[in-house]
Amino acid sequence: MKLSDTSGSPASPGAGSATRVLVIDDDVKLTHLITDYLEPMGYAVESVHTGPDGVQRATEEEWSAIILDVMLPGMDGFEVLKNIRKQSDVPVLMLTARGDEADRIVGLEIGADDYLPKTFSTRELLARLRAVVRRSSNLVKSKTENEPEITVGDLRVNLGARTAVLGDQRLVLTPVEFDLLASLARGVGRVKTREQLLDEIRDRNYDVFDRSIDVHISAIRRKLGDDPKTPRYIRTLRAAGYMLINPDAETF
Repeated sequence: MKLSDTSGSPASPGAGSATRVLVIDDDVKLTHLITDYLEPMGYAVESVHTGPDGVQRATEEEWSAIILDVMLPGMDGFEVLKNIRKQSDVPVLMLTARGDEADRIVGLEIGADDYLPKTFSTRELLARLRAVVRRSSNLVKSKTENEPEITVGDLRVNLGARTAVLGDQRLVLTPVEFDLLASLARGVGRVKTREQLLDEIRDRNYDVFDRSIDVHISAIRRKLGDDPKTPRYIRTLRAAGYMLINPDAETF
């Protein structure tokens, strides 16, 4: 982590304007470095150093985002994330010292919003943190508050309230998953490439893990009870992208 890297102008400090971030990491030195970098940017940063403490703080208080390490004492980061997702859709940015692709896929499948190796620069951390916070902020909600509810078969996607209901069951979606489903719902019946989906849900100023869209779509399908081989809602078009289909339409 390079403390010499800077990005953007500092936000005005002060409790009223600060964005609350919880860092869950047993590397005390690293948490201090993250705090020292983010606080002048207007973030109020607190940290805990074990898995169980992380779950408690993450679920008992309101946070704008959580930075979560994979390797933790008492409970690993994946279990921490599972417990958080049972109660909250707070944006989670995962850190890992391991560069294994399987770890990244597991984190995204469980509900992580983004992933960073511990070799990150502060510029990259800040860009990704801003992106995950922006996606779940009121600024994002205000853009869709006047948009109508979209109904596709038994699926209802309320863009203003940022809720999705299948039949009479509300779906528990992460911010990224909702944004993907909303993007597909706005273009129901039309193919959207992975690149189009990335452009709509993420900032364009950094590269993203190549398979993240596929992993998030897979998670949405599970929550919809959709079989990718005989899909009722999300169809994959090989080498093209994804399309939300209407299961009640004769053409499908």
